Amino acid sequence: MSLRSAVHDGRVVARRNLIKIKRVPDLLVFTTIQPIMFVLLFAYVFGGAIGREAGGAAYREFLIAGIFAQTVVFGATITGAGLADDVKKGIIDRFRSLPMSSSAVLVGRTLSDVVNNVLVLVVMGLTGLVVGWRIRTSVPEALLAVVLLLLFAYAISWIMAWIGMLVPTPEVVNNAAFIVIFPLTF
Repeated sequence: MSLRSAVHDGRVVARRNLIKIKRVPDLLVFTTIQPIMFVLLFAYVFGGAIGREAGGAAYREFLIAGIFAQTVVFGATITGAGLADDVKKGIIDRFRSLPMSSSAVLVGRTLSDVVNNVLVLVVMGLTGLVVGWRIRTSVPEALLAVVLLLLFAYAISWIMAWIGMLVPTPEVVNNAAFIVIFPLTF
């Protein structure tokens, strides 16, 4: 199998997973509403407890970066849960019977989650701008920070893919993610 056909197969599987996001309301809500909820929760509920004289406005700007990292890390659980669901339903076995690259399922799943994370970061960035977060560096530095965050999310999604291939059900992935990923967010 050539590298070109492996990349093509990975793109096909990634496209399948991106189409699935549109068709599964839970994933669409997780992608769009949860990032808005996190920004508003931390900015107004927790940030509202800190007065302006104590640095409440600075708290919002400082916290948004942490919320970005936390959200993309928790978003990586989609990778593990999706793979565990595909294994449970027998889709992985069907893919194995097709003349496609053996790495296409994993590469496609992780690439689609990077695209999903781009959407999440756009939604969170716009929400952050509404609540007072500002980018204090140049545009190239800000884009480099986003690329670094996406690379971090991609690495975590591979860890979750490994967990997703080991566990018997998608529900177990969430428990494993809580044990493995939750401490990383702190």
